[in-house]
Amino acid sequence: MKIITTDCLVLGAGLAGSAYALHLARAGRQVELLSLADPLQANSDWAQGGIIYDTSPDPARLTQDILDASDGTANPAAIAQLVQEGPAAVKELLIDELNVGFDRETAGGLHLTREGGHQERRIIHTKDTTGHSILAAVAARVDATPGITRRSGFVAIDLLTLSHNSTEPLDRYEPLTCFGCYALDTATGEVVAFTARKTILATGGLGGVFQHTTNQPGSVGHGVAMAYRVGARLMDLEYVQFHPTVFFKKGAQPFLITEALRGEGAVLVDAHGRRFMDGVHPLGSLAPRDVVSRAIQHHLAATGEPCAFLDLSALKPDFIRERFPSIHERCLANGVDITREPIPVVPAAHFSCGGVHTDLSGRTNVRQLNAIGETACTGLHGANRLASTSLLECLVAAKACARADLAELTSEASPANVRITNIAPPQPRVWRSPDKVADPLLIRQDLQQIRQTMWNYAGILRSPRRLARARRILLELREDIQAFYRDCRPTRDLIELRNAVQTALLVVHAAALNPVSKGCHHLEAGD
Repeated sequence: MKIITTDCLVLGAGLAGSAYALHLARAGRQVELLSLADPLQANSDWAQGGIIYDTSPDPARLTQDILDASDGTANPAAIAQLVQEGPAAVKELLIDELNVGFDRETAGGLHLTREGGHQERRIIHTKDTTGHSILAAVAARVDATPGITRRSGFVAIDLLTLSHNSTEPLDRYEPLTCFGCYALDTATGEVVAFTARKTILATGGLGGVFQHTTNQPGSVGHGVAMAYRVGARLMDLEYVQFHPTVFFKKGAQPFLITEALRGEGAVLVDAHGRRFMDGVHPLGSLAPRDVVSRAIQHHLAATGEPCAFLDLSALKPDFIRERFPSIHERCLANGVDITREPIPVVPAAHFSCGGVHTDLSGRTNVRQLNAIGETACTGLHGANRLASTSLLECLVAAKACARADLAELTSEASPANVRITNIAPPQPRVWRSPDKVADPLLIRQDLQQIRQTMWNYAGILRSPRRLARARRILLELREDIQAFYRDCRPTRDLIELRNAVQTALLVVHAAALNPVSKGCHHLEAGD
């Protein structure tokens, strides 16, 4: 078995993982950056709307907007960190260093837009492809930075801990400590052990455990499942945010329709052109995402209609083509001219507000194991995320985590962490794979059953009875999948299936334990 040793092992090359890697490498540390596929196959790349930047008029209003969107449940300390450190993080990396081509006014200033839940315009963007513009620039800088080894096509299998994977028997008496991971090289089928002083989970979200999602393929909660298996604390997993507007047409590939369209004046209507959101919330179509998603779902259930519609008639055709070129082109390719007709939309699983619990420096309860980005949960989003906070959270969390890690790695004595931080990581046990090859048909069938179960029983509208049924189905599935996994050589699809069923069970368990409807977690009365 090949063993690769490094200072920092980053699992996930989206914005959070890539930004962290830059900070550590620039400080002279060696970084291994693993990702499932190519550098831009991350949820960060599909973020359309923008990133919060200009809070100068009144930072307190942003604080209030985040708190209001969370239904009063967000962590005030996490909000304060984002509001105070966010603008500088954007300016330093994205504007001053990378010169990301954010849209500008005629006079040269940054163009600011507004999204749902925001009281004012404070979001910068590059047309409707902000995430792609940002991640492409960051990825290019990562590739040009000495000290970072990018390994695409590597799938983390399990985290290494002193308790479970060290060849030294006495290590099991040490506190719970992570020292890397086993990962599958999908190009060769070889399992490689990566040992590190710091391991960072930046694996993205878990939307892929639902039948309808805006997430990239493979987003099934890898980090959550791996962390759970080694004893990390998880929290708020019941709060899965469903984006209210995803393109809907039978036989067409669904894709995100940015909230910025509603920020610029588009409104939600039914099949008869009626604005059904105006009677639901004071902000109408710009209400927080959880409110809009539930309203659409209730409306569709009551009317039997297959979708709602986004009416763009208040926007001029030239403005639509200029401001939202990607959405215009993709809709046109699917037979919908959004300069002349409304966009058919439905909700889909979008963002996990919960995850692996961390402090504001990314530390988990497992020593030397950190989590950042959507994988982590500082409580910033509480029960529901405010639009355009996710990319900003990636930058702020990466910087804070890097700052704390560098302080520990450079200190001569760190008593609480000396077992891994200041000496070489231990020798991991050799990985041994079975010879049997997994049946891909069975994997696809099981994953489809997980997704349908989660969508039908643990989706936008839940009930104790639905959740209990989901749990029974998923527990039986997990037993079958675990037996399947033990008998077969690991593949990307098999690893994803194993993590998907575990993540799905964790979401259902968290939802069943919480009897209070808040934000994204909504229980139907009387069931």
